[in-house]
Amino acid sequence: MTVNADALTARLAADRARVDAGLAALFVDRAAPAPRLDAAMRHGVLVGGKRLRPVLVYAAGRALGAADDALDAPAMAIELVHAYSLVHDDLPAMDDDDLRRGQPTVHRAFDEATAILAGDALQALAFEVLARAGHPRLPALILALAEAAGRDGMVAGQALDLAAVGGHPDVTALATMHGHKTGALIRAAVRLGGLVAVDEADPRLAALGAYAGAIGLAFQIHDDVLDVTGDTVTLGKASGADAARDKPTYPALLGLEGARRRAAELVEQAVAALEPLGEPAMPLAALARYMIERDH
Repeated sequence: MTVNADALTARLAADRARVDAGLAALFVDRAAPAPRLDAAMRHGVLVGGKRLRPVLVYAAGRALGAADDALDAPAMAIELVHAYSLVHDDLPAMDDDDLRRGQPTVHRAFDEATAILAGDALQALAFEVLARAGHPRLPALILALAEAAGRDGMVAGQALDLAAVGGHPDVTALATMHGHKTGALIRAAVRLGGLVAVDEADPRLAALGAYAGAIGLAFQIHDDVLDVTGDTVTLGKASGADAARDKPTYPALLGLEGARRRAAELVEQAVAALEPLGEPAMPLAALARYMIERDH
């Protein structure tokens, strides 16, 4: 069995709508002590986006038998952490971006101090949402998200990314950096979905981990390709930004076609890793291929 393009499109739309509704509900009927902060948080998380990480939570959880309602909190939590990371990544001290998802970045729509606080609050809200869900394996879920977000995961990758500007790392060093900055949250999304369904000792989590490691790097390589080949309107952010900032990229190291080939190889590795899971993992295989076919 395979998942055709129409079925994948419909599934992506349904999962995005589901997590969007959950995220929007976090800001409804709330007497916010700092309304401008809440407005900046909403701007950072509710103005669109691929919602890839929540989609991966749902797909991984379903592959192991989890119900959607049990996956909602981890799906929202991973997107809240991702949103916080983008708010901070766009700041003048980091990438200094004016556009995100086709809208002004939070520090442009509000101000720099409010953007910093909004990012801080989005990160804390992620763990609040996860904790309130009261899942039986809550400690494992919190640990997976915290490790992926922090000093051994995404934040480490952001530090390596800043340090690499103007440098000339080789492909191995670039993969290490992106394995932290981008890959950590993608691996966490897949692991969170799996942990909702099964215990930490379940061997199927290792298969999901191998899958997630491969798609995380493929996703980043394709992002590098899109930065070269895409346009600002389609991407929702400035194209050519990596070259303008003298950032090392896969197309710069491997050439455009070499980067595309490497991404395709990684997707095939990801799909092969899913074999022990059988037919229930077919949507995950379709998502892997989507990683390098998307236009934004």
